[in-house]
Amino acid sequence: MHYSVGVEYALHCLIYLATPSVKPVLTVKELAEFQGISETYLSKIFTKLSKNGIVKATPGVTGGYQLKQDPSVVTFWDVVQAVEGEKQIFRCKNIIGTCALHDKKTEAEECPGKVDCLINDVMLDAEKQMELYLKEKNLKWLTEKLEKKLTKEYQDLTADWFNG
Repeated sequence: MHYSVGVEYALHCLIYLATPSVKPVLTVKELAEFQGISETYLSKIFTKLSKNGIVKATPGVTGGYQLKQDPSVVTFWDVVQAVEGEKQIFRCKNIIGTCALHDKKTEAEECPGKVDCLINDVMLDAEKQMELYLKEKNLKWLTEKLEKKLTKEYQDLTADWFNG
């Protein structure tokens, strides 16, 4: 299983947009510079986040991006889907249908070992469990957790950096 680094970048950037002590509109340039990541790549990520209704662009000299919805509504799963698109992690190739016993039967006959693929069932169930877990975690939860974990000094330095 593999999510692109874009999911990580998106979640890190969204933290700052969801942090009350940071100004509500931030530019991709500010976010990229703060985190030391590619502005071009981050811009592509924010285009995806915008198309999926997670952020909205604010035009003008003081423009940038801001959250389109309350942080309690935006889940980790929403971000994964926006950045990665809808794709299954596991794709069953149905090799059960190519087993040696299956080949011995004619099309009219049923293979005695033909059953639903239990491996596929387990993998799809695991994928669903991960989806449900990521839907439980939202930006509000994340910012509250970080507020408890990060020192007050770090939080103040971060807010000062973005707020100028």
